[in-house]
Amino acid sequence: MTSSEFDLIKKFFTPLTPKGAPAFSLKNDAAIFPQNPDKDLIFTKDTLVAGVHFFENDDPFIVAQKALRVNLSDLAAMAAEPLGYLLSLALPQTSFDVEAWLEAFAAGLEKNQSQFNWMLWGGDTVSTSGPLTISVTAIGETDKGKSLSRSGANIGDNIYVSGTLGDGAGGLTVLQNNLDNDKYAHLIGRYHLPEPRLKLGKSLVGLATSAMDISDGLMGDISHICENSSVGAKIFYKKIPISSSLSNLLETKGDYSHLIWGGGDDYELLFTAAQKHNDAVMDLAVRLGTKLTCIGEITAGNEAILLNDDGSVINTDKSGYRHF
Repeated sequence: MTSSEFDLIKKFFTPLTPKGAPAFSLKNDAAIFPQNPDKDLIFTKDTLVAGVHFFENDDPFIVAQKALRVNLSDLAAMAAEPLGYLLSLALPQTSFDVEAWLEAFAAGLEKNQSQFNWMLWGGDTVSTSGPLTISVTAIGETDKGKSLSRSGANIGDNIYVSGTLGDGAGGLTVLQNNLDNDKYAHLIGRYHLPEPRLKLGKSLVGLATSAMDISDGLMGDISHICENSSVGAKIFYKKIPISSSLSNLLETKGDYSHLIWGGGDDYELLFTAAQKHNDAVMDLAVRLGTKLTCIGEITAGNEAILLNDDGSVINTDKSGYRHF
């Protein structure tokens, strides 16, 4: 006998929820969250579609973790502490072993919940004639008035990134082109499991003038900061940090240099801070054990440009993933 929607929810998702508030073991029509007057609630939502954001044959244990991590990255960019999330699934009406897939998917959710100390609050599960679709709404909180935003960058500010860029896009490139998976395991791992910089985001409050996560490529995303802050930016190509694994890919497999500044799937933090705070930023990197690199500066105007060592401008027409 085929399990109903409610049977599947009770079996796979109720164990992931708190018995009390806000989810009450999914027994109500909605979650209840008491407001704290000293906090701001932060909401974000990301939708992942099979064939667009992940491969249809990807391990659901990994897919679940990525679905939550990309949302956690948005919370990190706002300096938020994760509280809970809402999950909606549209499962294909095909020869699809729903229970086996959900069992592995729920195990991935549970691992992520344990790692990042948050829980499922509710959601919805439906069938679809289209591709498998996962939609997550993440809820976090910050101290009142202490969230980060894309606006606030000032002329003369330094521009920083966390970690290394291009790895996620490099991993996708390896998978799409059937390259040596073992040789480029680091890149594939970064594509499947991005690292949300939650501690960094919270530590940047009072230090960063603007921040966001890099999901659609460095140059596309710095343009969002420029637009929201009414400034320009210059990025120095040679200062952008890359991993040895990506460097090897660039040296041996053709011109993939655009992955560094336009590939997307980085989920690192991009932020600005006054030049006088550079030592504090570097001290923070040491304290958190997180690589932070100054890659450019905020300028007058409204354009973000990428520069070679000789000062020439690099064409970034490929910059940034777009759905439409």
